[in-house]
Amino acid sequence: MTHKILFVEDDAELAQLMQGFLARHDLEVVIEPRGDTAHAALLREQPDLLLLDIMLPGKDGLTLCREIRPEFAGPIVILTSLDSDINQILGLELGANDYVLKTTPPAVLAARLRAQLRQHEQRQGGSTEAEGEQLLVFGQLRIDARSREVLLAGQRITLSTTDFDLLWQLASHAGEVQDRDTLLRVMRGLSYDGLDRSIDIAVSRLRKKLGDDPAAPARIKTVRNKGYLFSPAGW
Repeated sequence: MTHKILFVEDDAELAQLMQGFLARHDLEVVIEPRGDTAHAALLREQPDLLLLDIMLPGKDGLTLCREIRPEFAGPIVILTSLDSDINQILGLELGANDYVLKTTPPAVLAARLRAQLRQHEQRQGGSTEAEGEQLLVFGQLRIDARSREVLLAGQRITLSTTDFDLLWQLASHAGEVQDRDTLLRVMRGLSYDGLDRSIDIAVSRLRKKLGDDPAAPARIKTVRNKGYLFSPAGW
């Protein structure tokens, strides 16, 4: 099955080289050279995945990620030459599923894109239902896998697709420590390399949205050198 990728990239040579390489991996790439026309291209092309550079004419990739995330359910991957912790953290906070440097070998990039697409298809296919329960309730917290809706004290909590999957993984294993490798596989289909901070960033984001004290978390606890634990008694 061929998947369509919208690649927002103003370097025409790089974009064309990537287009040719990914085509050999059953990934159709549509190139959009400007940030300020990317939203229209997204609506027109209806891609399965959005691949974004950061430095773009018209509108930067981080702004695009923030604007597009609420209405685009598919994976968003930032591909950039900016090797910056701040930009990586910001990109993930704004809803990107992955942050990849342009120095990454093309074969590795292709594997990461396919992993994102595979994870998205599993989510769309209802992999959570296959795990058994479709509704989890802990005190004032209600998590519905069918509607992908989260309510806390009757208030709807808006979560990205990735954040919902992370919360579901933690909550469906309440009282059990989930290591970073397990959580990273759920979120991005990748193994933990000991350096990736996306899980820590996502957990911090979840704590903030779910009213957990970051200084002394009682709902999603950090278990030193092991991972994270969802406390069923914290709600």
